[in-house]
Amino acid sequence: MSLENKVEELMVEELVVGLVSVSDRASGGVYEDKGIPALRAWLQAALVTPFRVETRLIPDDRASIEQTLVELVDTVRCHLVLTTGGTGPARRDVTPEATVAVGTKEMPGFGEQMRQISLHFVPTAILSRQTAVIRETLDHAALIMNLPGQPKSIKETLEGLKDADGKTVVGGIFAAVPYCIDLIGGPYADTDPAVCKTWRPKSAQRPAAS
Repeated sequence: MSLENKVEELMVEELVVGLVSVSDRASGGVYEDKGIPALRAWLQAALVTPFRVETRLIPDDRASIEQTLVELVDTVRCHLVLTTGGTGPARRDVTPEATVAVGTKEMPGFGEQMRQISLHFVPTAILSRQTAVIRETLDHAALIMNLPGQPKSIKETLEGLKDADGKTVVGGIFAAVPYCIDLIGGPYADTDPAVCKTWRPKSAQRPAAS
């Protein structure tokens, strides 16, 4: 195989992740965004396979959110898009509506699990409206997930909850993400089990890279 072909193969296998922070004040420069740095740091700790990120900081505006999600999937060709912010009951919180509008399949289990995790900490977790969808085009597909707005909650929902001995009490949502990406035709991704253990059926597992 030529060097050019090897480089092309590596590019195909690279996971492309879109990170979108939805906030009027952060996008307007009123305060520093904390969502994107928290997401990027978590991915750097969790993923052990090649990936790159594309970031967007946008206001709580449905048209802007929809346009950004479509661009990240259809043009940038992200395999996974993670949003943070705009998922509460306030009138300006329209991220779930924008997400559902651009999706071709709804994946409600992700939102259900996020609320299950957050309910261990605050009863107001039932006010959160996070959801997830798959967006499909003729030759590409991506998983889009809404995450909470606070860095601590982002980490908890992605990783899940563990007891003092390190045993998982409630599974995090990211454990199912790599296999979901497999099923929609994306690159193989794996995680550090000390952070979040990926789950796949044995038939879909690959040997660990040496």
